Amino acid sequence: MKYNAKVSSSRRKCRKSHFTAPSSVRRTIMSAPLSAELRTKHNVRSIPVRKDDEVQVVRGLYKGRDGKIVQCYRKKFVIHIDRITREKVNGSVVNVGIHPSNVVVTRLKLDKDRKALLDRKAEGRPKNDKLRKVDILMSEKVKDELVMDGCDI
Repeated sequence: MKYNAKVSSSRRKCRKSHFTAPSSVRRTIMSAPLSAELRTKHNVRSIPVRKDDEVQVVRGLYKGRDGKIVQCYRKKFVIHIDRITREKVNGSVVNVGIHPSNVVVTRLKLDKDRKALLDRKAEGRPKNDKLRKVDILMSEKVKDELVMDGCDI
């Protein structure tokens, strides 16, 4: 459903605006979800990534690997993580670009501006989110059903 009449739903226009976005907009596009502990602590679901955040890769070839962000490469919509590298044919070692949506932030580098951003985002969300409680109950129910079926979790 279309919510804003001034924003196009056209595929080609959306793609054009995405790939020609300025650096300030690319920053928000390059957001990553927070880990479960950080999400409950700060009451925020996701945040734009920055250098020196610690992340864990949850999708793709490097799934399960973690490390510190060395560089946010906004031009290519990727981040470089310190321990995720590959060797080129000529022997040089290069960082592998990973899209921020494929990682989970495990530790934030907090400064006063970032703390203010987290506080501002948390204000817009209810403190005791009933949906979160329902999700937890549903996940426990699914786990119980899997145990009853004999599946190992």
